[in-house]
Amino acid sequence: MIDLVLLCGLLSDETVWSEVAGRLAGVARVHIVSFPNFSSIEAMARHVLETGPRRFALAGHSMGGRVALEVWRQAPDRIIGLALLNTGSGPRGANESVTRGRLVQLARERGMAAVAGDWLPPMLGAPTAQRAKVAARLVAMVERQTPDSFAAQQQALLARPDADPVLPTIRVPTLLVSGSADAWSPIAQHEAMRRRIPDATLVAIEDAGHMAPTEQPDAVASALGVWLAGL
Repeated sequence: MIDLVLLCGLLSDETVWSEVAGRLAGVARVHIVSFPNFSSIEAMARHVLETGPRRFALAGHSMGGRVALEVWRQAPDRIIGLALLNTGSGPRGANESVTRGRLVQLARERGMAAVAGDWLPPMLGAPTAQRAKVAARLVAMVERQTPDSFAAQQQALLARPDADPVLPTIRVPTLLVSGSADAWSPIAQHEAMRRRIPDATLVAIEDAGHMAPTEQPDAVASALGVWLAGL
């Protein structure tokens, strides 16, 4: 059975992947890795390699997708397949330090509940009836984090390596996944990445935003299942 390592994103823990992991338990040995208090993408990638199986399929969500690309850069011989969900590959944008810094300041001044209220709603694209249930789980997840850990992860993202040059070097089956309503990492961004990766497929998840694995776990698990079957 294939070992599958699932990487969590900013402010995220196993909650983001739990329902997808349950659906894939029959086809892979699933390992979920989160990154509390990590302040660099490179260190996150080293942690994955130090704690992970010898060879494995690797899927990363959001910040975890950027970590996955760095894992590939550091040790491509360990990876048998790559999946990148709701993510990107380029360096930081011109205004990122301002927007990320504002959220860190909010966390320090008003706490993680205020961050959840500000940060999460624009991330979601599920239908209204489903959104409340999803939002409650994600709010609880964010509130479990600390301002110091949040600040460290934001520092990591601001100092992230430019992974665009890595894309053409990927030589394993690669799946790209984005939500149809993901305004932060839209489908067009994933399509641009797909064109630069030699053996890549793009799947759009309907009625999902940036938190697609939590918003639409059936569809995400189905896409990952097809990808795993081809490894």
